[in-house]
Amino acid sequence: MVPWQLAALANAIILVAYLAISLAIGRGLWRARQWRRNPLGLATAAIFFSCAVHHGSHTVHLMLPYFGWGMHSGIAMRHAFGSSFNVGWDLATAAVAVWYWTLRGRFPALVRGAAVFEDLRLRQAAEATLRASEERYRGIVETTSEGVLLLDGDGRIGYANSRFAEMLGRPAAGLPGTAVVDLVAEADRQVAERELAGALDGGTRRLEVGLLRDGGRVMWAQIALTARAGDHGVLAMVADVTEQKNVEAQLRQAQKLDAVGQLAGGVAHDFNNLLTVIDGYAALLMARADEASSRDLTMIREAATRAGALTRQLLAFSQTQATEVRVVNVVGLVTGLEEMLHRLIREDIELVVTTTAPSLPVRADPGQLEQVIVNLAVNARDAMPGGGILTIATDHVDVGHELATQIGGRAGEYALITVADTGDGMSAEVAARIFEPFFTTKEQGKGTGLGMSTVYGIVAQADGHIRVDSEPGRGTVIEVHLPITTAPTVDIPAQPMPRELATGTETILFIEDDAAVRMLTERILRTAGYHVLSGADGRQALKIVRGNPDISLLVTDVIMPGMNGRQLADRVTAMRPGLPVIFTSAHTRGVLTLNPDDPTVAFLEKPYTATGITQKVRAVLDARTASTATN
Repeated sequence: MVPWQLAALANAIILVAYLAISLAIGRGLWRARQWRRNPLGLATAAIFFSCAVHHGSHTVHLMLPYFGWGMHSGIAMRHAFGSSFNVGWDLATAAVAVWYWTLRGRFPALVRGAAVFEDLRLRQAAEATLRASEERYRGIVETTSEGVLLLDGDGRIGYANSRFAEMLGRPAAGLPGTAVVDLVAEADRQVAERELAGALDGGTRRLEVGLLRDGGRVMWAQIALTARAGDHGVLAMVADVTEQKNVEAQLRQAQKLDAVGQLAGGVAHDFNNLLTVIDGYAALLMARADEASSRDLTMIREAATRAGALTRQLLAFSQTQATEVRVVNVVGLVTGLEEMLHRLIREDIELVVTTTAPSLPVRADPGQLEQVIVNLAVNARDAMPGGGILTIATDHVDVGHELATQIGGRAGEYALITVADTGDGMSAEVAARIFEPFFTTKEQGKGTGLGMSTVYGIVAQADGHIRVDSEPGRGTVIEVHLPITTAPTVDIPAQPMPRELATGTETILFIEDDAAVRMLTERILRTAGYHVLSGADGRQALKIVRGNPDISLLVTDVIMPGMNGRQLADRVTAMRPGLPVIFTSAHTRGVLTLNPDDPTVAFLEKPYTATGITQKVRAVLDARTASTATN
């Protein structure tokens, strides 16, 4: 074959290859709908097409002499392409064109798609948008309040955000590669492994487990596990619910203590009626007993007094104890107890009393508040058998919403009493039960289990809150929060204890549903010279009032069936305006609120003594007389 024939063949091959390539690119642009929007692709297809036409024209000119056309130009073309260099170049170009065409199977985008011809500016813009989106979502993940984990198919952490590391108190760099179940408290690991396996199989699983913080402390967490699409792994969203769990535990504890408190209050009410009868008859017998019998009766009365103290503790726990609430300076009260506390604790215990504010006025019963501090100090002393440091501190604190939620109260200004010791401390299980009545860790006979329950009741009755922080071997810190008041403090002078019956001749209406208490009180009042009309309930009282216009005083129990003492007093005073009233009860259950400025309406706590009730009756009758004389 002569050189010009080889050149014609080569140009024919180039024609076919280039034309095929241009058509393939054009078809790709058309199918991708980029015919008008992709100028680079269109230009590439045009170049291949123009080259195909150019090489086709060479082929035609080389073949024209065969057909008797263009003899002169055809012979000239053959002479021009007859050199070895031109023939070699055309053959090489044909080989490259064929090779390019054969690559379409391995690189279909070269001739079938339009992706290779995309606008670089569009790609750069898309990449910038993608980077911005990644940064935006990374910012969201890193600043969210929840922990975010990406787990692989083996349950190991591939990625953990900084919030999750902060929850556990661990460095974020040390978390990748860690098996997530190794971070779960041992008691919850079986549940965590089961739910993780379920999430890997598809769907979403939710669980609540304890996670181990750095140092071994447990953080409660709610975790949502979701299978990741297209990846054999799991996305875990972790929320810290430790505070929520604590609040729920406090609510359950408060509900339990409230139920026990109601039971305790009912028992104390009935028991105080019995103590009133025991002490009252013992007092009556002492008036005519010989010396030996008088000593025995004194022992009976002392036992009744101790029993009455126990019932007052029960009533304080149930938050139904009668109180004499006034404005008390916590700082003065604590410092005033310092000398007595030194006598209560042992010499191997150092007592430290600190104050940071000159005055912390709160509304409370000062005697009960002293009882709170003494009980806490005695418990701290018993927790330090080998000696230690007992610290009692007072401070003024502003309680925000977060802390208010933790202590179960409202935000505002509080007086804080902190009692801390360096003793044995308590486990979480013991700390959860210390406010239960009759629960004690002391040996038999060394504790009644009413000290902390009394503290709880007194603090709650003063609208305060108490919080315990203790660990075995690290001592105990107890914080008592009491709301600050703006009212001025008032010092009330101590009254001497009366020893004799206060006598009189007035007519007294006495209503008591307990028959033994009613009979005893009638006898005491008659012995003191009063004329007594008695009844067992409100219905009998109203009948007596209608038939006796000369009644000077109503003495009624508060808690009675059918009609309580408050309701009875309202109806009787409506019939006899200005009639003075004395309420008696071991606890009032919230049905009685007295006006401290009205001396003709008074309260007498059970168990009362013979001198106690006669003195109270005389004081109210004299206040009534003074009020009438003034008006």
